[in-house]
Amino acid sequence: MTVYFHEGDLPDGLDLGPEVAIDSETMGLRFRRDPLCVVQLSSGDGNAHVVRLNRPAYDCPNLKRLLTDPKVLKIFHFGRFDIGMFELHLGVETRPVYCTKIASKLARTYTDRHGLKDVARELAGVDMSKAQQSSDWGAAELSQAQMDYAASDVLYLHVIKDRLNEMLVREGRMELAQACFDFLPTRSRLDLAGWDEIDIFAHA
Repeated sequence: MTVYFHEGDLPDGLDLGPEVAIDSETMGLRFRRDPLCVVQLSSGDGNAHVVRLNRPAYDCPNLKRLLTDPKVLKIFHFGRFDIGMFELHLGVETRPVYCTKIASKLARTYTDRHGLKDVARELAGVDMSKAQQSSDWGAAELSQAQMDYAASDVLYLHVIKDRLNEMLVREGRMELAQACFDFLPTRSRLDLAGWDEIDIFAHA
């Protein structure tokens, strides 16, 4: 594995292919309190690109272009949060998208364990470390441990996606999953608009 570090934006001309695994790191989990700090990406080739964003300008045209490219599928795990952060701080709507957490909940109905660590262990045979999950992602310099952690969150999403797709097709739920993926950017927009803790589809 090679981790490529980029300051501010992806380099010009970088082609990550038709499917890109993406994750982000922030200073916390509240949209308007906690800034977006790092975005990590992988084309599924075993390598990762880690971008430390230049806050608060967020001048990253190459990254924004990728996030909005209709020909590139963006693969997330719990994309609802990342997509919301990208819209809030980068001003772009990320499409098209695939979320392995949604896919896992639709396909792996035999368990309630849908975190990336659990899904990766079962479907990719990888035991991921979450030791750096709660660390200072806004620091002036990222440690090697932080970069390795960031990379690990995107390295296996292609494999996980493929395995989940097999299960979704087998169980006749692929069309339902796709409808959820298509709706996901709207769900993130609802979060940003104040409906993050309200289920508008609920009866009450």
